[in-house]
Amino acid sequence: MADLNVVAYRPDPSEYAWTFGGVEPVMKVNPGDVLEVWTEDCFAGLVQTVEDLPSQKIAAFNPQTGPFHVEGAEPGDTLALHFVSIEPSRDWAMSTTFPLFGALTSTLRTVTLQDPLEEIVWRYDVDAAKRLIRFEARNGEYTTELPLDPMHGTVGVAPAGGEARSSLVPDAHGGNMDTPEMRAGTTCYLGVNVEGALFSLGDGHCRQGEGETCGVAVEAAMDTVLVVELIKGRATPWPRLETDDHVMSTGSARPLEDAFRIAHGDLVMWLVDEFGLDRLDAYQLVSQIAESPVANVCDPNYTFVAKASKRHLPSGNVYASTRQTLKEIAATYRAERGLD
Repeated sequence: MADLNVVAYRPDPSEYAWTFGGVEPVMKVNPGDVLEVWTEDCFAGLVQTVEDLPSQKIAAFNPQTGPFHVEGAEPGDTLALHFVSIEPSRDWAMSTTFPLFGALTSTLRTVTLQDPLEEIVWRYDVDAAKRLIRFEARNGEYTTELPLDPMHGTVGVAPAGGEARSSLVPDAHGGNMDTPEMRAGTTCYLGVNVEGALFSLGDGHCRQGEGETCGVAVEAAMDTVLVVELIKGRATPWPRLETDDHVMSTGSARPLEDAFRIAHGDLVMWLVDEFGLDRLDAYQLVSQIAESPVANVCDPNYTFVAKASKRHLPSGNVYASTRQTLKEIAATYRAERGLD
C-alpha cells in the first residue's frame, strides 16, 4: 500500500462548529486520507466538577470539529468514514441530569405540570489503560466500575437545500444520532448533499446506554482517528453503518415509531439495491433477522438503528467492499504507529 497521507487537526475554541451546514470548512481533505482529530465534549470543556452546573456555564451544547471539505465530493455521492480509534483525551468525564431534557421527565415538547428535574452533575474517573470508568452515586455510597466503550454521538454532513441544522438534531444528514454503534471499527456511510460533503464530528461519549435515557451520556473530549473515502455516484438516503458482522440503517424522527420505520425501511431498500432482492422478500427477511437498538429518545428527533447480521445476507460485501479497503488503511496506520 502507498504511503499514508495523515492529516492532524485540533480546533481552537473559536473554530468550533455548532451546526451542520452554514459553516465554512476548516480544511480540505482527500479520499484515502487518515485524519487525526480532537473533539471537545458536549459541554465545551466548561463542566469539570460536580459544582459546575451546565445551566450556569454554557450557552450552547455540542461543539463540532470541522467541517472538512472532501475533494471531489458531490451531491449524489456517498461519504465513507471508518473509525480507526476513539480514545478519551482526559482522565475524567462528566454527566448530568438537566431540567426539561431527557426521556423520563417533562420537556418543552412533552408538557406536564410536574416540576423540572433537579440539575445534578456526576464526574467519572476514566482509566483508559484498564478500559474502565467509575460511577459514584451523588446521594449515597454506591460506586461501580463500568466498561469503557468510546463512541461519537455526532457525525454528519451538511444537509441538503442550504439548511443549517443544530448540532443537537439528528436527521437524514446524520448529526446527533447518539448511537453506541458509532465506535472504533465501525464504518459510517453518509449521503453527500453539497459540494465537498462538509462533514463534522463531536460529542464523544466514554459510554452510553441504549436510548441515552436521561439525555446525557458520559461526556468526554476525544482523540479520534478516521479514514475518509468517497463512493462516487452512489446515493445513501439515511446514515448507514457497517461492522465486520452487521450492516445497519438509522432513522431519526418523532414520534419514535417513525424513526423505527425509517431505519427498517432503509434497511429493506438497502438489501433490494445491494443484492437485488425483491422488495417484499427483503421485507420478510428483515422482519425475521433485524435487531433494533434504540439510539436516543431525548434529542429533538429520536433515533433508531436497524441491524442485520451479515451471515443471513446473500453476501457480506456492501458498497463494493469499500470497508475492506478502509480496514487495510487502518491496519497500516496502526502498524506504523505500533498500536497493535
